[in-house]
Amino acid sequence: MPRPMTISTVSRGRGRTWSVPNLLTYARLAAVPAVVGCLFWSEQGSMRWAALAIFVAAAITDFLDGYLARAWEQQSSLGQMLDPIADKLLVAAVLMMLVADHTVASYSLSAAIVILCREILVSGLREYLAGLEVSIPVSRLAKWKTALQLVSLGFLIAGPTGDAVLPGSLAFGLALLWLSALLTLYSGFDYLRAGLKHVIEE
Repeated sequence: MPRPMTISTVSRGRGRTWSVPNLLTYARLAAVPAVVGCLFWSEQGSMRWAALAIFVAAAITDFLDGYLARAWEQQSSLGQMLDPIADKLLVAAVLMMLVADHTVASYSLSAAIVILCREILVSGLREYLAGLEVSIPVSRLAKWKTALQLVSLGFLIAGPTGDAVLPGSLAFGLALLWLSALLTLYSGFDYLRAGLKHVIEE
């Protein structure tokens, strides 16, 4: 039988809503339209650097929010829900803007499509399994995949402007994008296999 909600329980929940880890997650969500806006006016080289600075700060919060939540024992249901959403929104929005300005083009579009399709697949699978009260933990490979995606997108956000400062950085970013797409496929298959096992049993 569920415990009745007391005033102290509500206060503790409200406190965790505005905890430092959750504030970092909110900041990452707010960074999405900021990065998109900078990339929209990316013809100006300075806006590319502004987009990169905001993106790097957002990527750092991706590590810090989870680390601080565990270190300070401030995990919350809200944070667990918003953290992966913030990651997916940031990656998807940046990929779409990079495709729009032709930084990611030609065959590299396949890598972007693989990444986006995998995120939609895993999100749908998680939503279905939540109805069965089944949780699939984030694997270590999936964390490496996310880290690699963020690094590759950082190089691609700098784009031609960054390539002028560090020749070859754009090609390096595209290579990392392909590598992250391969990891995305592999980790997505792991999630699908684990999810289908529960679906078949159900």
